[in-house]
Amino acid sequence: MPPIINKNKCNGCMNCVTICPVDAFGRQEKGAAYPQVRFPDECWHCNSCVLECPTKACTLRVPLPATMVFVDAPKKDK
Repeated sequence: MPPIINKNKCNGCMNCVTICPVDAFGRQEKGAAYPQVRFPDECWHCNSCVLECPTKACTLRVPLPATMVFVDAPKKDK
């Protein structure tokens, strides 16, 4: 499941394209107003695009088998 770019929030900075370790966004067309996910199957769900987005326009849909990685463990009281 690829990242989703909210076109209404995106300012076109292309930080997500630059930071993506697997180049899931691919080469962007010159003058593109917002990034496009060209290789959705390549996404590792590393969350770097979400963390790097200054306008919070990028969101990530994590596949069900990988959701355990994103669950916070409860704190143990000592």
